[in-house]
Amino acid sequence: MSELEAKIEKSLINQLTSGISQWTHRPDIKTDVQLWANFRDKLNKNNLGVLNGVEITDGEMQQIKDYMLENSSTSYKAALWLAGEHGISQIPLVREDASLGQINLMALNNREIAGGRSSYEVINQFLPETGERERRFDVSLLINGIPLIHIELKNPDHPYMDAFRQIQNYCREGQFRSLFGFVQMFVVSNEAETRYIAANTTGEMGEKFLTRWVDEDNQTVNSCLEFAKAALNIPMAHLMIGRYSVIDETNKRQVLLRPYQIHAISKIREASKENKSGYVWHTTGSGKTLTSYTVTKNLLDIPSIDKAIFLIDRRDLDKQTSDSFQSYAHNDDVDVDKTESTKDLENKLCNKEKTAIVTTIQKMQNIIRKCSAKNLSEPIAKLKKQLQSKRLAFVIDECHRTVSPQTKRELGNFFGSFEHPCLWYGFTGTPIFAENQREMLGDLPRTTLKLYERELHKYTIKEALHDGAVLGFQIQSLGNGLESLQELARENKLFSEEKIFSMSQEELEDAVVGHYEKNGKSLYSNSAHREKVVDYIINKSGGKLNLVAGEGNTFEGILTCSSIKEAQAYYKLFKQFKAENKVKESILSRLPDFPKVAITYTVGENEDGADVNKEAMKESLEDYKKMFPDAPASLDELGAYNADLNKRLARKESRYRTRDQQLDLVIVVDRLLTGFDAPCLSTIFLDRPPMKPQHLIQAFSRTNRIFTPVKRYGQIVTMQFPASYARKIDEALVLYSSGGTAEVSAPSWKETKTEFKKAVKVLKEIAPSSDKAGELTDLEDLKEFVRAYQAVDRAFSSLQVYDEFEEDKLQEQFGITREKIESYVGFYKNALEIIRGEGPIDPEESPILVDFDYRLESVKFFEVNYKYLMELIQSHIPECADEAVARISEKEEKRVSKYIELYKKQNPGIGSIVEQIWADIKNSPHDFTGQNAFEIVERKLGEKILEKLEAFSEKWAVTMAELNAVKDAWDGLSAIELTGNYPLFKEKGNKQNKLRYKKELREAANKMFKEEIGPLTRF
Repeated sequence: MSELEAKIEKSLINQLTSGISQWTHRPDIKTDVQLWANFRDKLNKNNLGVLNGVEITDGEMQQIKDYMLENSSTSYKAALWLAGEHGISQIPLVREDASLGQINLMALNNREIAGGRSSYEVINQFLPETGERERRFDVSLLINGIPLIHIELKNPDHPYMDAFRQIQNYCREGQFRSLFGFVQMFVVSNEAETRYIAANTTGEMGEKFLTRWVDEDNQTVNSCLEFAKAALNIPMAHLMIGRYSVIDETNKRQVLLRPYQIHAISKIREASKENKSGYVWHTTGSGKTLTSYTVTKNLLDIPSIDKAIFLIDRRDLDKQTSDSFQSYAHNDDVDVDKTESTKDLENKLCNKEKTAIVTTIQKMQNIIRKCSAKNLSEPIAKLKKQLQSKRLAFVIDECHRTVSPQTKRELGNFFGSFEHPCLWYGFTGTPIFAENQREMLGDLPRTTLKLYERELHKYTIKEALHDGAVLGFQIQSLGNGLESLQELARENKLFSEEKIFSMSQEELEDAVVGHYEKNGKSLYSNSAHREKVVDYIINKSGGKLNLVAGEGNTFEGILTCSSIKEAQAYYKLFKQFKAENKVKESILSRLPDFPKVAITYTVGENEDGADVNKEAMKESLEDYKKMFPDAPASLDELGAYNADLNKRLARKESRYRTRDQQLDLVIVVDRLLTGFDAPCLSTIFLDRPPMKPQHLIQAFSRTNRIFTPVKRYGQIVTMQFPASYARKIDEALVLYSSGGTAEVSAPSWKETKTEFKKAVKVLKEIAPSSDKAGELTDLEDLKEFVRAYQAVDRAFSSLQVYDEFEEDKLQEQFGITREKIESYVGFYKNALEIIRGEGPIDPEESPILVDFDYRLESVKFFEVNYKYLMELIQSHIPECADEAVARISEKEEKRVSKYIELYKKQNPGIGSIVEQIWADIKNSPHDFTGQNAFEIVERKLGEKILEKLEAFSEKWAVTMAELNAVKDAWDGLSAIELTGNYPLFKEKGNKQNKLRYKKELREAANKMFKEEIGPLTRF
């Protein structure tokens, strides 16, 4: 540790332990033995009663150690144990003295924050039990003797990311074991910049989840000492672990709330103590559902509240809110009500338990209607009295639309009273302001502020972008531009030539559209326009949808139209495009089934009649069933279909992460444009007139969830009215981001082009060609090369999502081609291995640090899809004996041969067999009449495998039965053990003794299966 880092560490410890602080510095704890001894001491002191005056013995301490080590084997298991039962983490212990029986020791109580039996200690320069290299942890924070927060520091000469990479190295080395396996929060800092992240000591931690602290006014807290003052004080540090963390059961991980979520929860808590309601404005995509869940749970800690009710609309039950709550509530005392029974809801409201209930507005209204009828029976009158005696707090996600002013008033009047009014806490990313207020309806509130009385906390898209909580937008406007509108105005003789050229684009747009509508026509609602849109989405959006990533790794999009009729027309057109083979070959060679399209809308609301609507949806469901055989496929299962489609589009469950279970595009009118969360959704195509500001922002925000490093912006493509959209988008962003389009938009094409040019220039200065890269030997030069190549890759990835990107002009514009970029990859990987072979980089010794976790984004070698290759070959096999076979053109022969050559690079074994079969088909196509290309290849592969097994059987004296049994059972990874026949092997004149025979047999078998048989079974 440098002198400067030691000084920063000392300042941090002083900050934590000075003044009115409950942190105590424990310089005496430096080793694992001392850490366990301290934990034992805490257990003895905190459990005097249950220990019955007999302290923990050495044998009992071993029991405790075994239990703790089992529960800290992964960060997820550690989080589960720390969550405890009702917030208390316990250790079961069987006493050595049988008369003392079995007891439960309290290890941590998240209800005793900053009081009770909780103790808070700071340790530094802890020496973990390590392997070859000695490691020291900078600063760690213990609660009740358990390390729960760990801090790594760097001096200001190094970025805070160096500290993060150091933690990642420690995790890879398995340093966070023993009691340190319970660490829940990592903090990294270079004194000037500080971030925190939920710990995952046994899995991946993406740097995109590193979070900066902000105060309640969203002002950043950067310095290490200011961060400690704001986030690591007591009670905040304990609150972060005990109250402001949630276990996501679906993804098996712990989530730490971001500071703006914490401030919102705190503001609601303060308001509830004063019996005040309010709303929280947190931009879409910033985790409102998680915040509202935590609010719902934490409201139960307030004595004056009997029940916390999270209200959703029935239409949302096929969406994600309930599933998210189920996942978060799995390990909490929260009751997620998804039943169809209003009776169940009545029972839950009337019981004496303090519970959080997730239910629907409709069920609450059913109860009100039941209890508001005239001449109530005695049981109903009793029920009404019970219900109205409860003090309720309502939490509303997406409150700009979920609960109408009428419904809120109805619920408030029934459940609340003058003495005990209901409390209401709304969450929205798009509040309704005076500028876009609701239509007047009596004396009902028209804005969110009037409806919920006060704004409790605000976090706009501008702040979220600054903090890296969401992505910005890359906006592309298509449709009739200025020149096209001028031409249309001239053709239709709308104005004089002089006037036409003096009008703005928006004025011309209004005039041309008005003219078309006056004559019963539409500028955009026609087949010619739809064909352009479909062609753009299919053939020109590859960069936006990340098609280069190949099967299972692509992004997806939504196309939204103005009516169900338009949506249906688009659905048919996508099917037609595929049937007519209008998808570019360069796309099909990677994704033969692209695009996989589905449609969703509310059946029965079609202006042309419900029957037409149902028939169209029936056809769509049948198509969906063909794509996904296990999916619901009848009109009676429409709710289940929508739920299946939502999950498939969200891809949050592992089963939806393979190509055969994925969609590329969903066509909608209004569904999925609000509240739907799918991080892998990158693009929204809007083929409809501009919407209201709140609806625009909601729709855009489906695309800007953080996902992989390749996804840098939400992609917005407007297909109509470019001038009107430009104005409406800017107005919406001014309203909801306290800024304009420039504040939240991606860099321009010119800026991105410049960035790529700079990156290429730096790379060429280090290694003018890939061959020169191979000549680099100095370690620092190799590090420079690796960093430069990563920069080129990152910039090239950004370049490809712009419509202006033209691959065939790369050499002309930038002096490099994709092939040249890819030619560096082998040397890049070699350089990484050489650097890694030198051992972990010590930031104090090397000024150049390498990101070993970086994944190449744009450099994806062209991989030929096997299915596509077989279909190409199949098209040249005659179906019947009398079918005339056209001579294969030179162009077609070159095309198939090119794909075979590319496939051979992926899989030489299968590729060589396909090459021979193709040669035979070219020479004698009728010899293969009626045969299936897949089966031909499989037959040849079977023959090849049999040939290899027979040769092996003969050489090593192993029966074919044994070899075939191993072949059929082999998983491609496990080591292979064969029995063999040593006497027979000896008879063949071999000299090895039996022990050597067994060893060589095992080695030869594993080599053959891994290098020869395996590649012939993987397509």
